[in-house]
Amino acid sequence: MESSRLLDSVKRIHFVGIGGSGMCPLAEILFHRGFVITGSDTNESDTLERVRSYGIPVHMGHRAENIGDAQLVVYTAAVKQDNPELIAAREKGVPTVERSVLLGMVTDRYRDSIAVSGTHGKTTTTGMITQLFLSAGRDPSAVIGGKLPFIGSNGRAGKSETMVCEACEYVDTFLHLHPAISVILNIDADHLDYFKNLENIIKSFRQFATQTSRLLIVNGDDANSRKAVEGLHHAPVVTFGFAEGSDYRAVDIADTKGARESFTIQKQGQPLCRVELSVPGRHNILNALAAAAAADQMGIPPEEIAKGLHAFTGVHRRFEVLGRFDGVTVADDFAHHPTELTATLTAAMHMGFREVWAVFQPHTFSRTYLLLDDFAKALSIPDHVVMTEILPVREENIYGIHTSDLAAKIPGSCWFNSFEEIASYVMEKAQPGDLILTLGGGDIYKCANLIVKRYEEKS
Repeated sequence: MESSRLLDSVKRIHFVGIGGSGMCPLAEILFHRGFVITGSDTNESDTLERVRSYGIPVHMGHRAENIGDAQLVVYTAAVKQDNPELIAAREKGVPTVERSVLLGMVTDRYRDSIAVSGTHGKTTTTGMITQLFLSAGRDPSAVIGGKLPFIGSNGRAGKSETMVCEACEYVDTFLHLHPAISVILNIDADHLDYFKNLENIIKSFRQFATQTSRLLIVNGDDANSRKAVEGLHHAPVVTFGFAEGSDYRAVDIADTKGARESFTIQKQGQPLCRVELSVPGRHNILNALAAAAAADQMGIPPEEIAKGLHAFTGVHRRFEVLGRFDGVTVADDFAHHPTELTATLTAAMHMGFREVWAVFQPHTFSRTYLLLDDFAKALSIPDHVVMTEILPVREENIYGIHTSDLAAKIPGSCWFNSFEEIASYVMEKAQPGDLILTLGGGDIYKCANLIVKRYEEKS
């Protein structure tokens, strides 16, 4: 592969936006593999602190001279082509690659690369697998889409031949990967601004599957995932799910109230281990099955699988409990697609709270417009729904869609223009025993932080 050979011919690599959550782990991994790393960024952050702690020099601000004598320049998708460091690299004839391309190059250097794909659950499952391998003494490298409390960051540089990473389908970035083992958690209609329809999404996942060399771990309950690997014979397919016929099944699921799930994992009809999860929801049982299948296939003993899954308490912004104040629980979640909202809100409603207050920030005009009825259905699950205006992200509102269109389909819902108004409203209404849950892929976590701050000031 031409891209992998590029890393063989360079020693000094410069990262434009080195503090980015996807950049920092790659910089760490390459640094620990003997490369000379430099970087630049515009914002101070925890990730920058971590990068600097290794002695990697970081320039604040973007300037042509920052690239120094780098032989390769890496940039994130957010960096524009007129960035002075990219211009300087082009003028010097230094190759430049986007972050997802570098991720592909790095994973190619690991014998046992495990890539976790799917429309939902990638970060949680990547975190689960990383924690499982670590607690079993396997020392993996990892690139995770969120902060894993167990390691205090969203990635690590291990010394083994195992690497775990997230494989994101958006704009087909996962097609830069050629993993040994791939997990396909689910395939759903999302990112339709790029894919246009579900058929194209399935086609991309199929291409990703064909690029996997050793093993495919696939959700047997998900028709779209099964379709993506149908008729593929280049690598064995192992399935997981609730339904009979899956290689790894969850059976004897205990009906527990609260943020736990208890079940037995069966492997080909025989009990493998009993698992007590510390994260809620049926969707997390499926994530755990996928993680268990990957661990079992890599020779991790059943008792270590049970232990590692129980120790996993989630990742940042995935049903993250921020505190309890005056009997009110405040939590935050990344859910921004109807399927994710349905899973998270269904789990929340089964946890025994008096009432659930869902505070939702719609994310992108296209997604809100194209999936309007699905959003309305998902947001009808909790007791109360409060919304913000739609976060545009990278779009113009060519659809003429507004939060009021969504609110009109959800009886009793309301929306506000500012996080301050939302915080005042829900704090005035919430009673002891209630859950306030902020949801969305944008900056809605700031609203959760504001609510927490106000409760702390009050007490």
